[in-house]
Amino acid sequence: MSTAAYKMWFAGVEKPGRGELIPIEDPATGEIFAHCEAASPQDASDAVDLAHAVFTSGVWSKKPRHDRADVLDRAAVLLTQELPALIALEVRQTGRAVREMAAQVPSLVRWFKYYAALLRTEERAVLPTSGKLHNWIDRKPLGVVVQITPFNHPLLIAVKKLAPALAAGNCVVLKPSELTPLTSLALGRIMKDAGLPDGVLSVLPGYGAITGKALVEHALVRKVDVTGGTAAGRAIGEIVGRNLAKYTAELGGKAPLLVFDKADVAAAVNGIAFGSFIASGQTCVAATRILVQNTLMADVLAALTAKAESIARRMGAPTNHDSMMGPLVSLRQLRNVEALVDDAVDSGHATVVTGGRRMQGTSALDGTDFAKGYFYPPTILKSTESSSILATRIWREEAFGPVIAVVGFDTEAQAIDLANDSDFGLGAALWTSDLAQAYRVSEEIDSGIVWVNTHHRNDPSSPWGGAKSASGVGSENGVDAYHAYTKAKSTIVNYASSEEMAADDWFREGAGSVRYG
Repeated sequence: MSTAAYKMWFAGVEKPGRGELIPIEDPATGEIFAHCEAASPQDASDAVDLAHAVFTSGVWSKKPRHDRADVLDRAAVLLTQELPALIALEVRQTGRAVREMAAQVPSLVRWFKYYAALLRTEERAVLPTSGKLHNWIDRKPLGVVVQITPFNHPLLIAVKKLAPALAAGNCVVLKPSELTPLTSLALGRIMKDAGLPDGVLSVLPGYGAITGKALVEHALVRKVDVTGGTAAGRAIGEIVGRNLAKYTAELGGKAPLLVFDKADVAAAVNGIAFGSFIASGQTCVAATRILVQNTLMADVLAALTAKAESIARRMGAPTNHDSMMGPLVSLRQLRNVEALVDDAVDSGHATVVTGGRRMQGTSALDGTDFAKGYFYPPTILKSTESSSILATRIWREEAFGPVIAVVGFDTEAQAIDLANDSDFGLGAALWTSDLAQAYRVSEEIDSGIVWVNTHHRNDPSSPWGGAKSASGVGSENGVDAYHAYTKAKSTIVNYASSEEMAADDWFREGAGSVRYG
């Protein structure tokens, strides 16, 4: 059966790639429904060279900020018009349930609107000085930036990175995940139609070890922004460091979610389910370590088990609006989740409360054949009577699947220690009706994001980044992300009179004190 073939988006036009052909799989069926032409190392080099020439020309980098804002606003309008097609394509390539994508994708217009508004309202600082001087600060674009995005939120993360980079006046080469490149390619056309000059944005599909490596190694790249796994982020960081380029990395997570005895059980269980099982658990801030005060453990575990089993009963085709959860993105991801769960159970440290096995048979919801796709149910693990799940890999390693480990605690101090017992520090959440406790605990949790009585809330203005090295460097969103795509330029003007300037003679004849600075 013939499949659709997608080309690179190269500097404003579709162009064949010189790399290998990438098969794009539907995770719900295992079907190869499209192919994508990968960018070769030469394609990557050519794209960066051309982007550098376009940046130097000033067609975008020196464009008035209000004009750049107009392009971002038009992109928001065009993105809205393309929502039905983009949502359908996002569902097909990721396997995410359509009810999730129908909620997520329309929210992306906020990033374009936010950074357009920032451009129109940003004020230039004038610094205090000694003497008759004025010192003002401008934010100037960096040049060519490379952005590397993952498979789990292809369009969301691309937009989160593109909006501040383009607002600042940079040229961008975007490399999406080889598993889910199609909506990022569609974004290239949208940006062109919004008025982005050719050459300002290229979208180059390809494998990380080939296309990605060629991009981040290029000497003309002045910033790399990556979202991905910790190991890949460290490897990329080494390359970027050798080029003395800027680097932002949003990497792994192992988010704790704490439920205190003053929490509303029903609300907390709903929060756990959302934080843990949205996107089939394939999010960097997924709540995977559930810490429950022992006085509430029985009630929380019973309600959470019922919730997980209810979700599993209503799993089906991702295109079904009644389906609660889709498959994992690939067989490799499924195997990784299976290995971590099996390790925890086979080692004797954990027991399965519910789930724990790849789904087979057909969906009671719509007859979907689970065996053809990579479906894994919501899974709850807890310690065995004789051992602790804290000794397992599933407690330490990012599973990126719908699997949670439930652990009890007695005191607030124990809860904080357990929450911080991780190399990761990206997201965390706590549930309590005690406001003073919420303040105390959120202050002590070592994480870049802490939610209280909610989870996974995200706004363009709110910084999103890790507090520990395993979770990355820098942050996305807000004014900080915009500044990270710029360099500061300080201009100092002496407005003293001619006589005063003439008297300021460092090397005058005779003795006397002189100024410095």
